[in-house]
Amino acid sequence: MSQNGSNSKARVVAALMRLGIRELNELNGFSDHHEDHEPSELMPHGAPLAIRSPIDGSKLCDVGTASSMGTLNIMERAGWAFDSWRMTPAPQRGEFVRRLGLKLREFKTELAELITWEVGKIPQEALGEVQEMIDICDFAVGLSRQLHGLTIASERARHRLMEQWHPLGPVLVITAFNFPMAVWAWNAALAWVCGNPVIWKPSEKTPLCAIGVHSIVKGLLREMDSVPEGIAFLVLCDREVAHQVSWSSVKLISATGSTRMGYEIAQSAGLTRTLLELGGNNGMIVAPSADLELAVRAIVFGAVGTCGQRCTTLRRLFVHESRYLELRDRLLAAYRNLPIGDPTKPGVLVGPLIDGQAFDSMQRALEAARSEGGTVHFGERITTGVPAGGYYVRPALVEMPVRLLKEDYYGALIDFAPGDGYVDTSKMGDSIMDEETFAPILHMTRYQELERAIALHNDVSQGLSSAILTNDLREAELFCSAAGSDCGLVNVNCGTSGAEIGGAFGGEKETGGGRESGSDAWKNYMRRVTSTINWSGELPLAQGIQFEL
Repeated sequence: MSQNGSNSKARVVAALMRLGIRELNELNGFSDHHEDHEPSELMPHGAPLAIRSPIDGSKLCDVGTASSMGTLNIMERAGWAFDSWRMTPAPQRGEFVRRLGLKLREFKTELAELITWEVGKIPQEALGEVQEMIDICDFAVGLSRQLHGLTIASERARHRLMEQWHPLGPVLVITAFNFPMAVWAWNAALAWVCGNPVIWKPSEKTPLCAIGVHSIVKGLLREMDSVPEGIAFLVLCDREVAHQVSWSSVKLISATGSTRMGYEIAQSAGLTRTLLELGGNNGMIVAPSADLELAVRAIVFGAVGTCGQRCTTLRRLFVHESRYLELRDRLLAAYRNLPIGDPTKPGVLVGPLIDGQAFDSMQRALEAARSEGGTVHFGERITTGVPAGGYYVRPALVEMPVRLLKEDYYGALIDFAPGDGYVDTSKMGDSIMDEETFAPILHMTRYQELERAIALHNDVSQGLSSAILTNDLREAELFCSAAGSDCGLVNVNCGTSGAEIGGAFGGEKETGGGRESGSDAWKNYMRRVTSTINWSGELPLAQGIQFEL
């Protein structure tokens, strides 16, 4: 093993030890599945996951995974826990979450270190992710005393209409590698105060982050005898096993990942409630009045933070033609001087891609941009001054030609007259800019009129995060209006990344329509009940219906 590989494993082991896991061979004890059968062709055990650090490509360890029978066992136990947890007063459920928040504060450094070594985030971003977990715990504790319903006026005398929110049932949370802890916490903290057990299936690429968090949760459960142990489960399994399992006994599937994964989950879930956070092909408009100093900072962090592997990463940039050249030159200078390398080193701002597949996907996307007439700046792999074995790249800035809207292509097809020749409509209007490539690629193009820029911004299938940089009030208000951005997150004079937990997080169209975290996202984890209470001693019917026996 290389010196880098030896160091990465030692740092991970040290962080896990401080979390109560003394040896790597104890990791399998932190997944909650029980395998009560011998492996067979019909019921194989899950294949172990080989965990590698993206920093240097070194193998950290192997982690055992669940079989389909093991996951079914977990769902059954979660159902048992729900019977008592749903009847626990919500403020008492909030006390469990409050104490979890204290534990997360205590082990913030250790958890952030796991994120850095298993995901490749710089320490500041890793600490920020753990802080999101702490923040959502604080939010959920207050929420536990505010799960309010409604009293509604009845048309019948001496009747009362009442709307209540009741616990929903076991919640399955599927998380992605890029935020291996925070997204689970967004769901778990709210689900718990709402009275639901939580089953966590983390990404196969980041099980150590999940194990580190789950070890804290299990320790807290041992301290709090009044809380049923079955409110928190961790199940490690690969995609093949996950596809084999019927998740019908869970009442909500909250999943973060690709649009393709979302379609698969929606198809297999049937009528089970889903909360989907999928692809985000996020865009920004830079207007003539924009502050370019602010713009450069917002654009660069949005485009290259986490090496372009955030759901909210900035991927499309529409710049007014009067500011285009100046902004382009400033961005090229910033990209040229980005500190790229080992994320554990002070001063580094851009760490590695998660693996070689991500690098290959990035190169294919850059080649597609070239084929469409784009000018690609940077995007190459960096091999000097960085740990061997990691996939380090210089983020790419791609100047794209001004494109037509899809409806422009369709209009041309309508106007097409027989005899004009053959028109290939198979990919009419398609562009690499329409796709989300999970890598640091920023496509940049000009615009003349704001309404046209907004239309181009909205002319993709995703709808997560968006931004406009302008000092013109009318432009800002148009972008935030019903005729403006069609995304779930619509920002003015700040970037597409860095959402706070107080607001609901999520997007429209193929982003999935789900909302997590703040605002009234808690309603996803509860079922609504409308009750009519008759205290009149008579039986008047609604709508004045007479039905005399």
